[in-house]
Amino acid sequence: GPAAPHLTKLRQYFDHPLLIEAFADAIRAALERLPADRRDRARLVFTAHSVPVAADAAAGPPADGGELYSRQVADAARLCAAATGFADHDLVWQSRSGPPQVPWLEPDIVDHLEDLAGRGVDAVVVCPVGFVSDHLEVIWDLDNEAKDKAAELGMTFARASTPGTDPRFPRLVVELMREHLDGLAPRRLGAEPGYGCTTDGVPCASGCCAPQRRPAAAGR
Repeated sequence: GPAAPHLTKLRQYFDHPLLIEAFADAIRAALERLPADRRDRARLVFTAHSVPVAADAAAGPPADGGELYSRQVADAARLCAAATGFADHDLVWQSRSGPPQVPWLEPDIVDHLEDLAGRGVDAVVVCPVGFVSDHLEVIWDLDNEAKDKAAELGMTFARASTPGTDPRFPRLVVELMREHLDGLAPRRLGAEPGYGCTTDGVPCASGCCAPQRRPAAAGR
């Protein structure tokens, strides 16, 4: 009804300068935790939560050609690597679930560490660029499973922190709010499109805020 609260969805911020700065500083701090004689040859590896390949293919408006999720993650990784002076980096995935016969985005972080070890890499910095906070999947999948695999392979491992407790993250959120309330110009560094509500009270053009209809179950 008319008295119901209106919800405004903040836009996607994968390429916001404050997010990139926070991750870049976290990568530098992780690099400093490696032995000094291994820092120059450490491999920078970014991770994000894997999703089914079909879901990624359908991500984003059709006009953008699909795979918007993995493209945005790749763009964020590119920006963070550039900000920290890495000429090259890897993007891998973690935390997959569901039936094994359903293809998800790959490679998995643990499998990738084995591949790196086979190529002679003995030090890695892992940055969970797809996550805001150190929640269960970051702590278990990276600080336990991936770290243990690296130790098994004789590889020095350091994980960059997530930006949720960095003072720049709430500043980022305030900026996104001011884009709506005060008409603040959006700050973006990336090459991929991002979506969210554009004007208070007006549905966004991408339909990202519309409730998703689930397919009816068979027999209903």
